Amino acid sequence: MSTFWRYVRVQLFVLLCGIVGPIFLVIYFVAGGGQMFSWMFWTGLLITALDVLIALAITFYGSKSAARTQELEASGVLALAQVVGIHETNTRINEQPLVKLDLQVSGPGITPFSTQDQVVASVSRLPMITSRKLVALVDPVTNEYQIDWQRSALVSGLMPATFSIAEEGRTYDLSGQTEPLMEILQVLKANNIGMDNMIDLRSNPAARQQVQAIVRHAAARQAAPPPVPAAAPYVESAEPTTAQRLQELETLRAIGSITDAEYASKRQQILADL
Repeated sequence: MSTFWRYVRVQLFVLLCGIVGPIFLVIYFVAGGGQMFSWMFWTGLLITALDVLIALAITFYGSKSAARTQELEASGVLALAQVVGIHETNTRINEQPLVKLDLQVSGPGITPFSTQDQVVASVSRLPMITSRKLVALVDPVTNEYQIDWQRSALVSGLMPATFSIAEEGRTYDLSGQTEPLMEILQVLKANNIGMDNMIDLRSNPAARQQVQAIVRHAAARQAAPPPVPAAAPYVESAEPTTAQRLQELETLRAIGSITDAEYASKRQQILADL
């Protein structure tokens, strides 16, 4: 979408929300002006001017964000962002909690790094966040990144990941298998193949061959029987530590699963067990 049409859409939306300004101007001119209606003219003019400025600001920000996303899509690296911590911010946007994530980012061609990000934990994003596996597009030079929620839905198991190989007459299910799915996503990105509900690789033999090899390898590993471990003496499973219990409690509060009152009560109970 061009910047002009993006501006037109935003301007129409802003004017719809702030339609009082144009209405005041219309009433002023229909009434023939005059001192009695002068306040309508200046108030309407001010509100309309603010509408235009707001629309320009939103358009500029949206265009800049879209351009950066396109740049990262073209030259960035697909990396796995492991969620190692979730913290509440006591802020809500459109009745949805804003949470702070501690991320450990690693991927091909980049040095692993730690970072923090604030994201809106919407209903659709919450399962991805709690799965603790997100996909990020990373600039390999500056480490600037953006979380890719569409690809994250696939890697976290929120979207089914089935692959059909016509030559074998078989369909493989790799849902939730992070490593092979990240490899497949990297192949698709390298071949400029977008993420659609259904991807047909018959028109791209090279990408098709690479994806099939990854799928077969993942299926073979999944089907292989696990090695039989040597007999070991029975050890009673250890109870979670106090620190682990407190961290789990912090996570539950951050994602809104428990209230502040429940959090305080459970925290007091954990500390009383010391």
